[in-house]
Formats: sequence, structure tokens, C-alpha cells
Amino acid sequence: MKLTLRVWRQKNAKDVGTMKTYELDGISSDMSFLEVLDILNDKLALDGEEPIAFDHDCREGICGSCSMVINGRPHGPETGTTTCQLHMRRFRDGDTIIVEPYRAKAFPVIKDLVVDRSAFDRVIQAGGFVSVATGNAPDANALPISKENADEAFMAAECIGCGACVAACPNASAMLFVSAKVAHLGRLPQGQPERLSRVLGMVEQMDSEGFGNCSNHFECEAACPKEISAMNIARMNRDYVRASVK
Repeated sequence: MKLTLRVWRQKNAKDVGTMKTYELDGISSDMSFLEVLDILNDKLALDGEEPIAFDHDCREGICGSCSMVINGRPHGPETGTTTCQLHMRRFRDGDTIIVEPYRAKAFPVIKDLVVDRSAFDRVIQAGGFVSVATGNAPDANALPISKENADEAFMAAECIGCGACVAACPNASAMLFVSAKVAHLGRLPQGQPERLSRVLGMVEQMDSEGFGNCSNHFECEAACPKEISAMNIARMNRDYVRASVK
């Protein structure tokens, strides 16, 4: 395959940044998108140019670090897929592919395609944990949990914190991420004692980080590589109202 890549280049957080165009040939349709960036970086290094900075780690769709916008969509055109799982068979020979970093006030660009997503870490630190003493790990069947709650908690726990929901939302809202973390713990018995204080703490931190509010566009759910349901946002809003009243 022969491809044209238009990639956002930005030296540092203070740099204005611009799009640069690169031509690639001999790309296999079986390659992942990150492998194509690796090939491009090898070419740039050989030409004496600085390689493109981008986040990556597991390359198995688990860590959520390979966050970038490809042709206007977080993680690219494949639904339910991270960038590292996106293969070039989704593109055609001769295509022009536009690659950009996430655009959100709470995710400032550090360099090229790398953004600072430490705001998510601070939201988790504000309440995304169970701190009450629960003793030793109980036997598997000692703590009854309904199948509905177990399934809902498991599906919410699939969130990998990649930030695609923020990048896709026109308001740069982090409500899907926060609600997934709230639902993960709030649907289990161990998370009940701190359920309401958890919601208050995490929502307050989310707002202080500069994320926008949810206005029900559902772009977050469509962009999420783990297909987290936006119903979690509705449940979090109900808990937030209860917590605010109490």
C-alpha cells in the first residue's frame, strides 16, 4: 500500500504546532497502525529528522495509552477498537490519513501526539477506590452478588482510561470515564459504604480539571474502544443528586 500521512507535529507544550505530510510505500494491510508509525519513525531517523512522539505500551488493547485521533475519530474508523488494534486493511491504497492528538483543555499537548492525561489520575485519587476495612479476601461464594450487578460492574471495569470519550465529546466531557469508575465500585457490596461520597469527590475533581459537562450527544459511547454504556452516566447523575441532598 502507498499512503500519505498528515501528522500533527508540536515540539513542546508552548509550541504552536503544525501538520506535516509524509509519504510511505510498501505498507502491508496486515500491519497495525502503530507499526506504520514505527516504520515512519525509522524513516525519519535515517533521514536525520526527529521521530514522531506518540504514546504506546501493551499494544494489545489493554493499557489505553495509544490515544490519538485518526481521520477525525479517536482510535480511528474501527468501532470497539484501540489504535494499536487498528489494522491497515481498514484503509485503501493511496489514502491520505490525518493523525492528530486529543483536543481537550484538560488534556494539554506535551509533544506531537502525546497529551497529558494525568487529570484522569487525579479524578481516580479523589474517590475511585475502596478504603473501608473489608478484612481478608472472602471465599468466592461467601458474598452473594446478583448476576445483574456483577455483569454491570464487570462491563464498567472494562474502561481502560484512554480518554477517547473526552476527545469525541463536543464538550470534552469526562462523564463516561468517571461514571464507569463509579459504576465499577458502586455496583459491588464492597463499594456501597462510600458510594455517595465517591460520586461527590470524583465529580468535583472532574469539574476542577476543566472537563466539560454531558449534553447527551452519545459520541463518547460511540468512540469508546470498550463500548462502555452511557447508561452509567444516568446512574451517576442519580447518585450525585442523592449525595447532594444528603
